[in-house]
Amino acid sequence: MKKIITLLFIGFITLSINAQEKTETVVDPNAPVFEFENEVIDYGKIELNADGVRIFKFKNIGKSPLVITRIQSSCGCTVPKKPEDPIMPGATGEIEVKYATNRQGGFNKMITIFSNASEPNKKLRIKGIVLKPESPVVKEKSAVSSK
Repeated sequence: MKKIITLLFIGFITLSINAQEKTETVVDPNAPVFEFENEVIDYGKIELNADGVRIFKFKNIGKSPLVITRIQSSCGCTVPKKPEDPIMPGATGEIEVKYATNRQGGFNKMITIFSNASEPNKKLRIKGIVLKPESPVVKEKSAVSSK
């Protein structure tokens, strides 16, 4: 009896796996399309509390208006600002990103754009190193000499 139940269970699992529909993503040929100048902005080495604002520039090379619904960053230290108006075909747009440069050390953050584009979830990245401030104390020569 156990063997029959086991075989029925395996048969049921096999049928349910094979019955899954394979859906293909159909891309609208008239959908808007992002074309970024750069998908990664490298801040390089910057000073502590320096200006952390950078701009991602892009163009809509699609055939319909591009609407960015929201932008999400991977960390609260990165604040993106989306364009409010739709970007018409052939027009350019900008996404402003501000990184909190009050944290020293290296950073590598992801920004995800949600839109009506042919690639609805576009990922951008910022990276860099915030340097330690130099100490204002200067070492002086010792008054005791080791001659």
